[in-house]
Amino acid sequence: MNSFQCTNLAIFLSCMAFKATIEHPAHNSTQPTVLCVEDNKAYLRVRKAVLEREGYSVLAASTGTDALRLFREAAVSLVLSDHMLRGTTGVALAKQLKAIRPHVPFVLYSGTVPEIMGNVDCFISKDETVPNFLSIIKSLIKRYEG
Repeated sequence: MNSFQCTNLAIFLSCMAFKATIEHPAHNSTQPTVLCVEDNKAYLRVRKAVLEREGYSVLAASTGTDALRLFREAAVSLVLSDHMLRGTTGVALAKQLKAIRPHVPFVLYSGTVPEIMGNVDCFISKDETVPNFLSIIKSLIKRYEG
């Protein structure tokens, strides 16, 4: 990773947003594809880097409209979305995406749990540790593709 030790994803994201040096691994079609939706571009880059470093292919969207387009165009294994997006919410986006492909897991990644989860399959707190975050993502992909 880096020369510093980060175990909390929120701290890691803040550190990485400040020092954003991102490697771009080769696109591997045998790896699961994660659609990552986040309107904060720094957090989106960092989340993408964390997932790619773990071996996932990552599609990045900064709006709900971009997410819908990418979801229609690509074979997505899992959607990871922030809740508070410009112009929509993660819960509203989950409803739209589940109408297209109901079997694809939708993970809401946020600092607070919304009152209504709707079509969201899983909630991950932004306070979750990086290893636990990655373990949850891996488990959901295996469960839904397995």
